[in-house]
Amino acid sequence: MNRLTRRIGDASARRPWVTIAVWVAALALVLPLAGLVGGSFVDDLVAPGSQSEKAMELLEDRFPEASGGSAVAVFAVPEGERIDRHRPAVEAAVDRIAEVEHVATVSDPFTAGSVSPDGRISYVQVAFDVPPMEVKPEKIDDLNDAIEPVRGDGVVAELGGDAVFINAETPTSGAEAAGLLSALVILVVAFGTIVAALVPIALALVAVAAGLGSIVLLAHATDVSTAAPTIGAMIGLGVGIDYALFIVARCRENRAAGQDNSTALSNAMSSSGAAVLFAGGTVVVAMSALALTGLGFLTSIGLSTSLVVLFAVATALTLLPALLSLLGDRIHKARRHRWLRMRRAKKSENPEQTAWWRFAHRVSGRPWPYLLAGSAVLVTLAIPALRMETGFPDAGNDATSTTHRRAYDLLAEGFGPGFNAPLLVVADLRDPGVDAAGIPELARRVADDPGIASIGEPLFSTAGDTVVLPVLPTTAPADAATSDTLERIRGIIPDNVAVSGLTAMTDDLTRQLTDTLPVFIAAILVVSFLLLMLVFRSVAVPLKAAVMNLLSIGGAYGVVVAVFQWGWLGGLFSLHETMLIASPLPTIFFAVLFGLSMDYEVFLLSRVREEYDATGDPTESVARGMAVTGRVITSAALIMTVVFLSFVANPSPLVKMMGLGLATAIVLDATIVRMVLVPASMALLGRAAWWLPRPLDRRLPRIAVETVESGDAVESVNAVGSNESDDLPPPPKPTPASTARIS
Repeated sequence: MNRLTRRIGDASARRPWVTIAVWVAALALVLPLAGLVGGSFVDDLVAPGSQSEKAMELLEDRFPEASGGSAVAVFAVPEGERIDRHRPAVEAAVDRIAEVEHVATVSDPFTAGSVSPDGRISYVQVAFDVPPMEVKPEKIDDLNDAIEPVRGDGVVAELGGDAVFINAETPTSGAEAAGLLSALVILVVAFGTIVAALVPIALALVAVAAGLGSIVLLAHATDVSTAAPTIGAMIGLGVGIDYALFIVARCRENRAAGQDNSTALSNAMSSSGAAVLFAGGTVVVAMSALALTGLGFLTSIGLSTSLVVLFAVATALTLLPALLSLLGDRIHKARRHRWLRMRRAKKSENPEQTAWWRFAHRVSGRPWPYLLAGSAVLVTLAIPALRMETGFPDAGNDATSTTHRRAYDLLAEGFGPGFNAPLLVVADLRDPGVDAAGIPELARRVADDPGIASIGEPLFSTAGDTVVLPVLPTTAPADAATSDTLERIRGIIPDNVAVSGLTAMTDDLTRQLTDTLPVFIAAILVVSFLLLMLVFRSVAVPLKAAVMNLLSIGGAYGVVVAVFQWGWLGGLFSLHETMLIASPLPTIFFAVLFGLSMDYEVFLLSRVREEYDATGDPTESVARGMAVTGRVITSAALIMTVVFLSFVANPSPLVKMMGLGLATAIVLDATIVRMVLVPASMALLGRAAWWLPRPLDRRLPRIAVETVESGDAVESVNAVGSNESDDLPPPPKPTPASTARIS
């Protein structure tokens, strides 16, 4: 791996303008192509094998008129007025809606009786001839244009319903730019030069642009979730900046050690470049593992994010060395005050001068108190996660600036909260169970449930073999009582009857996510254990990493529950109401954080391992490893944190939760885990931290992600060595620690 990244870096550095031209050409090809043939984003909300999927497939096959998407145009007037005073304007809007492509039927609110009891709110039912996931955003825009003239008549007009909610374009807050600006400030402080700070930002933007263009092209070939571009951009910005930061920092370190520019860059690509390749690969593996859930929209998020991460790795291994070779000494020269240059130079030569080294020794001197205190903090933060309640976000969770949220509120006000949670009871009359004569009795039994507000007239297919009963519950879509009602109804219906509708579909999704989460987490932990065991040739290190990952993730889960579900400090994050935790969040969050935490694990522990090979002192190796990587890892964590926090301002509940959760997890991982738990646990383990049974040592393949550099020569080294017996590995003969230069 070291030789591969060195060769890639050297080739890019020797032909910098060719490399840059290739990237410019790639962007010039991908971005316009995405604009020309790229697809639209849709959410495949079907849980495979669920009752709702069975019902929808039946409707699409035999009763397509009832399987199409639906929308609701809502009209309202101020208190004390009646909507029928504006009847001509509303009826004209109904005529315009009927002319929109793919609109099959439109109801007249005044003849259909869809006016609220106080007479001030009415709605128009719009039925499409395509499924809700296939209603293009352009058609939603056409509907909005159709109702726009009514607003000029003094009437509030909004669009809601399943098709509008599902296909609404994810808005952005603009705070992402503030996140990038904050990242730039952190990089300037870390490097002391604007040039070195701008390079990681530029590379991240290139990676995200190429990645988002590829996601749009992917949407042309398959269904891609509406949340995929935002999540991909979030992760891409974070890892894109961090990967470039690690390589630039290592290159500057090599330059400060007396190497010329080309040698410093080549050695940085061999060491930190290999670590970047490995770390990026783990993020891709983790995100691709979302396919294990069997859910289409999560698989699309995993694949989309993987594309952006792959571009981030590619820019770090090719475009970065090309830029660094062109910049030359400008990447290393910093206009600092003389005393600051001297102070940092001394710290570079003597790690004992750094606060990282001193703190690591302080923790190692009293490992048990620090280990217990750090663990107690994480466990305390994780306690709210035990009360986590998940559900699928509905229109009522979106920002009031969106038309579907305003329509949701008006419909709940005029017709009750259950109006926004329609269910479809679908009967297959070809199968044994209820027959046509038994439909009235079935309707009566369903209507008798205390959670049902009303049930409509049965709708028969043309062939008369399929029946649909429209049902409205008394509670909102994301209300736990609605799930209870759905479960009770499914408990009383015959075998040839199924319940569907968007509310039932999202409830089935939540159940499947809850059931598959333990399997998903177990798979991720097994993969992380095997990868770390291969890299570090150790049993204790991957076990420790798995436990610490669980603690930091649990702490982040707890913070998200406390803020969003319990409402603690909600005003600080512009939350005006509590909400359930989005059911996809725990799964997506675990995959993302696993990959990101592996970055820091590899960069820190690979350096610790080499220091151990150089000194034979398990305590000193941890202190020196933290001393030489602490500032870079802290800067990387700060950058990740500000980038993720910038997404908290996003109106989407899922993106907002992701931003806060990931920012919290990164802070916990970079402070309590890396600064406290790692040195404390490594001190307690001692030489046992690097033990691997001899049979495993012989059979496992070797993956080296670092090198030891001495002057201009580079000696490839196994990052973790080899154990000759099942006993604890003997400490190696001490060698000058100054030869250890591992990222």
